Amino acid sequence: MDKDICLSSARNLAKAIHERELSVREVMEAHIKQIKRVNPQVNAIVSLNEEVALKEAAKADEALKAGKPVGPFHGLPIAIKDTHNAIGFPATSGSLALRDHYPSEDDLIVERLRSAGAIVIGKTNVPEFAAGAHTFNEVFGATRNPYDLGKTAGGSSGGAAAAVTCGMIPFADGSDMGGSLRYPACFNNVVGLRTSPGRIPLPKAALYSPLGVQGPIARSVDDAFFMMSVISGPDNRSPLSIEEPGEKFLEPVQPYLKGLRIAYSADFGGILPVEPEIRSNLEEQVKVFQDLGCQVEEACPDLHEAEEVFQVLRAWEFELSYSEIFNRFRELIKPSVIWNIEKGRNLNGPDIGRAERLRTLLYNRMRAFFTQYDALILPVTQVTAFDVNLEYPAQISGVKMENYIDWMRSCYYISSVGNPSLSIPSAFTSGGTPLGLQIVGPHRADLEVLNIGRAFEHATGYGKIRPEIALGEKIN
Repeated sequence: MDKDICLSSARNLAKAIHERELSVREVMEAHIKQIKRVNPQVNAIVSLNEEVALKEAAKADEALKAGKPVGPFHGLPIAIKDTHNAIGFPATSGSLALRDHYPSEDDLIVERLRSAGAIVIGKTNVPEFAAGAHTFNEVFGATRNPYDLGKTAGGSSGGAAAAVTCGMIPFADGSDMGGSLRYPACFNNVVGLRTSPGRIPLPKAALYSPLGVQGPIARSVDDAFFMMSVISGPDNRSPLSIEEPGEKFLEPVQPYLKGLRIAYSADFGGILPVEPEIRSNLEEQVKVFQDLGCQVEEACPDLHEAEEVFQVLRAWEFELSYSEIFNRFRELIKPSVIWNIEKGRNLNGPDIGRAERLRTLLYNRMRAFFTQYDALILPVTQVTAFDVNLEYPAQISGVKMENYIDWMRSCYYISSVGNPSLSIPSAFTSGGTPLGLQIVGPHRADLEVLNIGRAFEHATGYGKIRPEIALGEKIN
């Protein structure tokens, strides 16, 4: 029974709670039991507060009993990414410099989750300051891949994705600058959406920067739609805020893809090294889109300039966001973060100006590309899940990686242009770890990208395969 609750869809759990088929306490106790059983091996959820969770569950049941109006997520447990502020819980960002930091207010996305009735029970693990697509830090340690405990769970939303795939929470919030939603979604066989800038308003130090966004992590595209209906929508605290309401993600959409024009590339038009298993998987999965009635051809926009754009603007934003902490606690910060902040400090006006010019060039190139195609299919990652004890892969197919973000190009090239991008399960490696496809859509086509992903998901079913550890079985 507990397993059925924990691996049920968020939509079905919410329906069962609203219709009084399950009490919130039953749902909460089942998830806490799953966390206690699985989390010691995976290390996905940190700062868990069982007492708060059960107390809030009791209040939620009382509200239902009294017939009070409740939100769509009423009684659903959630753990918040440790880079996001949630009152009552530490927000360490995985850094020793912030291990005792307790925020005085919720982030906007947390406000929305709580207003919809979700109960915050803890936080999800991250790499320090969300830097890198591999989750490890000096405060809580590494998050392990539930499909192979010796491998990475990805990052920076690694704790979130591992917790969701294991049934410790029904869905999770994530964020993505260079792939922090898409990498962990891929490595944990769940869905992760890098949303369009402004789709989920994000008050932050660099208010006008579109580089970092927030989005949902879920076990299915339907649950990603469900989560988007609450966490997206306008707010004037962000000047990039998109005016369309979140409710649009609950509207019925056409489930058929017949006639859509789909482009694909395994290596971004020959400019990125990709491991053989990933290349062959993408080439195999594009056949699914042909079977769904799409017009499919190999094509990719020229994204050469994305390298400079991302590296420069990421460094600029890192320095802007973390300079005060860096000045006070440099000796507590990991070398890769120090490198990124110092890179930002060494930039000059022409460096940033050139990056912005190139980003404009890329935007217009992508805009033209999507007049010919409805979607672009790419690999999420260039590598399969690697050893959890490595900081990052040193090489890909014989090509040396110079720093901790070089191996993330397959995601951060898309971040540079701001298009919505969905990571969706697309099979497993010969070693049993998940693989994923990246479905990229036109400017602000978040709903359309999710719809394409839902059709692929229904046609294949890869995302239904949960790790044995979540089912009560032992794995290596």
